[in-house]
Formats: sequence, C-alpha cells, structure tokens
Amino acid sequence: MENLKNKILSYTPVNVADIDYIFQFYSKIHLRKGEKLIKPGDKVDYFYYLDVGCVNYYKMEKGEIKVLEFYTEDVFFTDLYAYVQNAPATCFLEATEDTTVYAIEKINVEKSFGKSHSLERFGRLSMQDAFVRTFTRIERLNNRTYEERYLRLLNKRPGLIQRVPQYLIASYLGLTPVGLSKIRKRLVKN
Repeated sequence: MENLKNKILSYTPVNVADIDYIFQFYSKIHLRKGEKLIKPGDKVDYFYYLDVGCVNYYKMEKGEIKVLEFYTEDVFFTDLYAYVQNAPATCFLEATEDTTVYAIEKINVEKSFGKSHSLERFGRLSMQDAFVRTFTRIERLNNRTYEERYLRLLNKRPGLIQRVPQYLIASYLGLTPVGLSKIRKRLVKN
C-alpha cells in the first residue's frame, strides 16, 4: 500500500493518522486477465487505485468494443459518471492483464472526508484530476488526426503498445485495426 500512500500524498499533505484511518477501508482485489470489475447495469459503489496491471474502460456499440481509456499503474479510476451520479454503469472495466487494485466503497470515502479536511482535499483534487484527464482526452480526439493520436500514444505511453492487443489500441485511437496498420506502415516508410 506504499504506492497508494504516495499517490494520496502527491495531491496534498495528509498526516499518518488520517492515512491509517482511510487505509482501513481499502480492500485489495486481484484480477485475472479478462476479469471484469464493472459491467453495464452494475451499481458503481467503489473508487479504485490501480497498483499493478492494466484495466480497459470500454463500452459496446453495435457489437463493437469502443475503448474509452486504459488505466495503468498509479491512477485512481472508476466509471466516474455512474459513481458520481449514482447511476447504473453503462461501460465495462476489465483487466487486460493480471492486475491488482485497491478498492474503497463510496460510503467509506464520504466517512473519511467527514473525518479529515486533508482527506477531503485529497478527494476533491483526485476527482478534479480524473475529470481533467477525461476532458483532455475528448479534446485530443476531436482536434488531432489519427496519425497524431498514434504518435502521441507512442510518445506518452510507449509501454501500452506492448501490453494491450492492437485491436484495442486501434479502438482507443478511434480507428479500425486495418487503419492502425496502415498508419504504422506509413510511419515505418518515412
């Protein structure tokens, strides 16, 4: 849980007693490749910290996977809309490799925020971070060519290409697998 502690402290100073208090509510979950944390229709009562592994956040549209995000080590995540709005999930959260996450139930998040101003500040800042990441991703998708998206992914998250099947990478970039293959071939020629 040292990584989780460091992640919390990266947002704001939190004293040891408050860290110990919130840690009592976290449970460790091991997921096998292909195992789902959330499916459409599920109630989303947990916020997660990804310690080791990779989780694919996606939805199904007309029988096709539409990847919204890949979560990898050292991030907080959930189906944010469903969590905040107390609505049923419309997406999947699925491990793309063997993964370890720490989960905290919403009721205990709120309890922790009520106990400690520094934990409440951490919660607000981490939620803002999640919102900004989502908004930034939408902006990038709307304002970059497919090739620019691929080059940015190679630059910012080079290890992801090795960890995730290419058809999922293509979906994440808004491409078909054939479209991704064409971009890769074109870049190799240049």
